[in-house]
Amino acid sequence: MRHLSSRLLLPLILVLATTARSAELSSKDLPATPDRSPAAWPATTSSSAPNAPVVLTELKDAPKAETPAPAPATTPSDVPQTKPAKPESARTEGSSRLLEPDTELIDMPTAAVVDYGSYSTRTRFFSNGGVVEWLSFGVFQRLNLGASLNIDKLLGTQTPVQITRPDLQVKFRFYDGTTIIPAFAAGFDGQGYMYNRVSHRYDQRQRGLYFVGSQEIGIPGLQGHAGINVPDFDDNPVAGFMGVNYNIQDTVGLMAEWDNIADFPESRLNIGFRVYITPNFSLDFAARTIGQGGRYTNGVERGSERVVMFKYTGSF
Repeated sequence: MRHLSSRLLLPLILVLATTARSAELSSKDLPATPDRSPAAWPATTSSSAPNAPVVLTELKDAPKAETPAPAPATTPSDVPQTKPAKPESARTEGSSRLLEPDTELIDMPTAAVVDYGSYSTRTRFFSNGGVVEWLSFGVFQRLNLGASLNIDKLLGTQTPVQITRPDLQVKFRFYDGTTIIPAFAAGFDGQGYMYNRVSHRYDQRQRGLYFVGSQEIGIPGLQGHAGINVPDFDDNPVAGFMGVNYNIQDTVGLMAEWDNIADFPESRLNIGFRVYITPNFSLDFAARTIGQGGRYTNGVERGSERVVMFKYTGSF
């Protein structure tokens, strides 16, 4: 019986040993199960450790990110409009309108010219129903070319209507000036006044060849002008002229000039004012040859006269 028990126990021990050995080998081949309890969670996760396991944490108490509200759509009316810069050709500081340059006062020219690509037309009504019409063009930068036509007795009841030959005007502004040095222009003007049909010349002679300078003097809007001219190439007399004009808020301009300064009795004092109806259209009222008396050689009274002139400036 004892021998039989020993014979039965020996195989049983071998079986148990073999099973234990197999279990030990199996446990070595499997990876260890990590501890997933909250106590084993790391406090922080560093991204600098390349082989560290990524651990998800609960976000129960984390605040939710607010979604920004969409920006309101803008319309063209909401966009602020940028006002264009005021051109440098503005005549008076703080003025709301931009006027065309005054190329002349009453009779005398200034150093201003009609801009390139623009034109100007002037119509003067003078004594005895007479009309003078000027047309000038800015053919190049700084250069104006024009023509004029004198018609006597066009208005009223006097007859016959008499047309004088057309005359030529040329002006070239060769220097724009600085705050100290005036702007300068040179030109020729063949238009005179009071045509004498006996002597076939104007009693108030044409400007002829002239040189003029213009400069703002002291007060904004106050400009002075002065020049010399040779009206007749037959005897080559030299005359002078000077004048001032004052622009009041681009609405009204005051003008005064002393013309034909060669022989004092023959010189002419003219005063007037200019109304700027629009930036391109103006209306002048003036009194000419103030203080003169007597008669011209053709019997026409030699005294002061009132004139009205319209001027319009446009562009092509």
